[in-house]
Amino acid sequence: MLRRIVVLAAVGVLATGVAAGAAPARTAADGAGPRPPATSPPPPGAPNSEAWAWTQLTGQGTRIRYVSTDSSQTCPAVRYTLGTNRRPFPMTRVSTPMGSQFPTTVCELAVPLGASNAVLEQSSVRAAVVHPANRQLPLPDWTSTTRPSRVAVIGDTGCEVPAAGPVQDCANHQTGWTFPRIAAAAAGSTRPDLVVHVGDYLYRDDPARENDKGANPGCTTTADRAGWDCVVADFFRPAEPLLATAPVALTRGNHEDCNAAQLGGAGGAWFRYLADDLRANGSCSVYTPVTPIRAGTLNLVSVDSSFADPNDAGITAQAGIFTRQFDAVNRAAQQHPGNDYFLLTHKPVWMVKEAGTPPTDVKWVTRVLDAAVAGTGLHRLADNVRLVLSGHIHLYQMLDFNTARPPQLTVGSSGGPLDNGPDDTKVVGKMIGMPQQAVHQSITQEQTPGGLGVPGYAELADNGGTWNLTFHDAAGTVRGATCALGSSTANKSFVCH
Repeated sequence: MLRRIVVLAAVGVLATGVAAGAAPARTAADGAGPRPPATSPPPPGAPNSEAWAWTQLTGQGTRIRYVSTDSSQTCPAVRYTLGTNRRPFPMTRVSTPMGSQFPTTVCELAVPLGASNAVLEQSSVRAAVVHPANRQLPLPDWTSTTRPSRVAVIGDTGCEVPAAGPVQDCANHQTGWTFPRIAAAAAGSTRPDLVVHVGDYLYRDDPARENDKGANPGCTTTADRAGWDCVVADFFRPAEPLLATAPVALTRGNHEDCNAAQLGGAGGAWFRYLADDLRANGSCSVYTPVTPIRAGTLNLVSVDSSFADPNDAGITAQAGIFTRQFDAVNRAAQQHPGNDYFLLTHKPVWMVKEAGTPPTDVKWVTRVLDAAVAGTGLHRLADNVRLVLSGHIHLYQMLDFNTARPPQLTVGSSGGPLDNGPDDTKVVGKMIGMPQQAVHQSITQEQTPGGLGVPGYAELADNGGTWNLTFHDAAGTVRGATCALGSSTANKSFVCH
């Protein structure tokens, strides 16, 4: 049976249990969980209060997250079914409002694998407006011995509004900022079981230059740029169809950095709302630990490359840091040798950006990550690391080597302004990496040879033990070949037709 997976550019983690520190789920025999609080209806939310809920895979398991601007600072309950029991479970408050940037209460609930039919309890929701409107939250539909059948991959989704230079047309979703169309198309056409985002969510460095300020009244000034209202404008509102369809796994991008003193610096928002391990005060770390994410027998392992230096100068300074990260990836993969691992890292390890000058050369990014992989104990990635998923460069490219080195899939074309791609004919056969290996296959989606990329997303479909890869444009239409990932660990290559 053909099973599909769609990958997005960003990441979270799924585990089969409830994280340490969370209230343990009770079995069907003992009542399936803690008893809910009193059910007397709360007062209605403030007229302008709003709440967003979604399901995220994290290193500690599946989490339902809820963010509300209601002044009551209370958390709702979530009712779900586990075995033969169905009852509400109270969410835990993670953080409360902090200044004008973050006027929010953040709540979280650990949900065990096997739970289903999750819904926010109507009587415990105080916000006037709730997303999703039906209050239903998607949960994993796989078990510990199966895996997602449809994975959507997106990346680099925000609308670019820099402090200087061209501003993306955020109000034009046809030819300007296409992420709202892409999210709707992926949710409607692919209907993924899992969405992977490979990083870069918040691009509104100077919202005062936007052309859609009327739609985002709380995201209009430089002071707002990394606050909650801009997070909603740049990510939650356009992504709502996907968030209502499938759990998400989110990877940190370089736009979610710690540079709060200058434009950008959205790391505080990342750690307050989207990170694997949320922080009540939004404190920002430059490097975060490797995050293994379980999705049944598919394992996602995330390496935070948001601060990886794209220039050769970073090899000496950072290679040791990332070597330790990739050693951790290999240890995780070797613990489950029979399972497929997808490595998630915002900045690509082997992606070719340009054919180079002269054309006999190639320009590829990010060399520091390749050097770090070469410096591991294995001097490569483990055999069952089948695929590297990245973004950062604003185009779609699949690159493979027909060796034990896994293919590199770059999906950075899901919303931001598009980059020029290389001429694939000048990339095939060129030597890159440490040790150098010849590029066996390069497929870059472009509108014209040497032109800008095509906006869209990638889909990975489980096809009875292998993975079928397709690229979909902003309307959800498949563009180009369908590529099947070979099953050999010695020659990890796609066969495309």
